[in-house]
Formats: sequence, C-alpha cells, structure tokens
Amino acid sequence: MSVIVVGSRGSQLALWQARHISARLQALGAETRLEIIKTTGDKITDVPLAQVGGKGLFTKEIEEALLAGTIDLAVHSLKDMPTSLPAGLTLAAIPEREDPRDALIGKRLADLQAGDKVGTSSLRRAAQLQSLGKNLVIENLRGNVDTRLRKLDEGQYASIVLAAAGLRRLGWVERITELLDVEVMCPAVGQGALAIETRNDGGAAQRIARHLNHLPTELAVKAERALLAELEGGCQVPIGAHATVEGRTIFLRALVSSVDGARVIKDQNTGDDPIALGQRLGAKLLAAGAREILRTGQ
Repeated sequence: MSVIVVGSRGSQLALWQARHISARLQALGAETRLEIIKTTGDKITDVPLAQVGGKGLFTKEIEEALLAGTIDLAVHSLKDMPTSLPAGLTLAAIPEREDPRDALIGKRLADLQAGDKVGTSSLRRAAQLQSLGKNLVIENLRGNVDTRLRKLDEGQYASIVLAAAGLRRLGWVERITELLDVEVMCPAVGQGALAIETRNDGGAAQRIARHLNHLPTELAVKAERALLAELEGGCQVPIGAHATVEGRTIFLRALVSSVDGARVIKDQNTGDDPIALGQRLGAKLLAAGAREILRTGQ
C-alpha cells in the first residue's frame, strides 16, 4: 500500500485529531504522512464565524486538496462540516464519539451573575446562555483553545464555554468547571465526533478508513445532520441537536433559537431510521415556529 497523505488544519486540536487517526491507520498496516493546510477559517480570527460564512470555512481548502489528489484523507471536526459534500468526496468513517457536551471553565453556571462576561465564539452557546435570563454579557471569543484559556486566566472573562471533547483530547479535562447537560445546553450538530473524508473512488484510503467507523456514532450524527439539512441551517441562527442510540432506537433532541435567546423552539423524537428521524423532527420544529426564526433571526 502506498503512503496515505492525511490532510489537517494546523491548530493544536486539529493536529491531535489527525495524529490520532494516523496512529489508528498505522495500526491497521497503513503508512501515513501528515500535510498541514491553512483554511479560510484559520486566517480570519477577529470576526465572529456567523458573519463570515460559517460552515465550510474550515473545510474548503482541505476538500480542494482531496479533489486535486494532493492528500488522500482528511480529518475534520464533524461539527465544522456542511451537510452536503462536494461531488466526488464522501465521509468514509465516523469514529466513536467523544463527550458531545459543552463545558464551562471558570465560574459554574449557578454562580454566574448579571453582568458577568462569558466568552464564546458560538451563536448557539450564546443564545442558550441568554435564554437563562441571567443578564450575562456574552462576548465573542475566537482563537485556539490555549489562547482562550489564557484570556480567561488573565481575568478577561468570568467563564468561557468550550467543547468538552476538545479539552479531553488535549489533556485539559482538569480545567473543566462544569459539564453542561444536553437539556441545559444542546450541543452543536456532530459535536464531539470526528469525520474522516476521502475521495469516493473505492481507493485504498477509503477502504482502510472504513475500518475506523463506529456504527452507533454514525447513526446518531446522521440523524443530527439530517435535521440540520431539513432546517437548511448554517451558522447564522442558533441550532442545536443531540442524538443517542440504544439498540436499534435513535433518540434525537433539537432546538432552534433566536439570536438573543428570547425565543427557543425545542422538541424531541425517536425512530430507527436516522435520516427520516432528522427530517421528521426538523419539519416539526419548522412548523412550531423555527421557520420564522430561520428567516428573520428572531
């Protein structure tokens, strides 16, 4: 087998993820080489993601390299991926998911008071924090995980919100003050899961990557992504979704919120077909008022 070239962003977390998958491929007998690719999202660090295009910002250049054949396999955070892929590419595998919850670092939720500054780059997290009615000051916080933690340690924020999965992967689990239950803070679609993307050509990279797939995770994130596709949502409106799988049953909860958190539409459903379940719950949310929020942001 020839060397499989693995493409990745250059952030600390992205490199951990790419090296983790590379090690698992090597355990299967593959030889790998890492190729770092700078994406549009990496170049724009001072503007909220919702203002610069949202999903696709962290994948476009990597997918172009896949299509051009300069890399054979890409490792992404699944939550960064649009629901539709470019022609010729496929998700060859979705490994077992890490903890999908959001984490507070700094003050616990119950200890946050009116006027406290909370840092996050996510409209979804900001809206759900605002919906609690605590009159918190939510400020945009971009940058690598270590940059965000440094700003917290400098006293710029009372708390910051990060994905628990990233903190666990980087060995910073002890920094977590509180894990937010999915009923309190519904995660992003695909949060905690990795996506292994290859050309859909039946080639060596696609074939060996498939061995890393975890079926319960695949079913869960398929339901979440089907819901997102039904809503036609990106990063401009807060959307959360979280699915779990027990036996053949998929449990899916989701919400759509106004940007200010004043209006939240949420519901849940179960089923055994992830695509049909996501579409069905998405349609219920749209009918319950999410369509207007998606159109106006309010």
